[in-house]
Amino acid sequence: MTPRGRVIAHLVRVDELIALMREPDVRVVDVRWKLGDRTAGKAAYERGHIPGAVFADLDVDLAATPGTGARGRHPLPSPESFAQAMARLGIGDATRVIAYDDQSGAIASRLWFLLRYFGHETGAILDGGIDAYTQAGHALETSLPEAPNGSGAAFRPSPRPELVAERDVVASRLGTQGTLLLDARAPERYRGDVEPIDKRAGHIPSAVNAPFAGNLDAGRFLASEALRERYRALGAFDKPTTVYCGSGVTACHDLLALALAGNEEAKLYPGSWSEWSHDADAPIATGG
Repeated sequence: MTPRGRVIAHLVRVDELIALMREPDVRVVDVRWKLGDRTAGKAAYERGHIPGAVFADLDVDLAATPGTGARGRHPLPSPESFAQAMARLGIGDATRVIAYDDQSGAIASRLWFLLRYFGHETGAILDGGIDAYTQAGHALETSLPEAPNGSGAAFRPSPRPELVAERDVVASRLGTQGTLLLDARAPERYRGDVEPIDKRAGHIPSAVNAPFAGNLDAGRFLASEALRERYRALGAFDKPTTVYCGSGVTACHDLLALALAGNEEAKLYPGSWSEWSHDADAPIATGG
């Protein structure tokens, strides 16, 4: 499939952002979010954001409304709702998007993935996020950008189902030698030592722990060669790979790291542990 719009690199440095944000077809998006406080991201945006940035709400713009737990805490949005959210933010078919957060891309990578999933290879992450921007000496602003609603942006979604693996597919491949399942959560949650959010502690049997924090050095992504070495050691270049996390958000950080390393075929399990652990009959494993 030929992507719509002009493609930019998956990862953008601050100096590159400064140059790109002057271009009319670039939209900078603030995707800050805090677990347990759905208002924190918008409040942080209003206190100060990168000039011209619009705000995307993870729970509203980048996920469907969760139901009983069968699809997890952050189900993938429908094509229609995602298209409406993008148009509202002034993002159309030709728009290049640079997303940032204050968690080294852990949240912003969700927008990067969704753009890819809906057929737009036009998204990137600001490496180091808003912290890198301010550390480089650039000022934030509190004024809101011009409302993009009247920009005429039209976002036409073209879902790519090959980029996701739903629960039944993941379950059917448990224990098979030909696939790799990666868990992007912190080691203590993977082992089942703690579980602050979901119904049961542990991980999906056969999953290998690949904490998203391991993609970083001092808040920035490792070089592509180092990422390639990391994921090659885990087996991600030897077999089809699916990644999950708590609710399908930080797993996208691993997917971005894999793309930077040269593997753009890995899949997301959208429901992730929040869906899997909800099913009392689903097998779980604990320990390392």
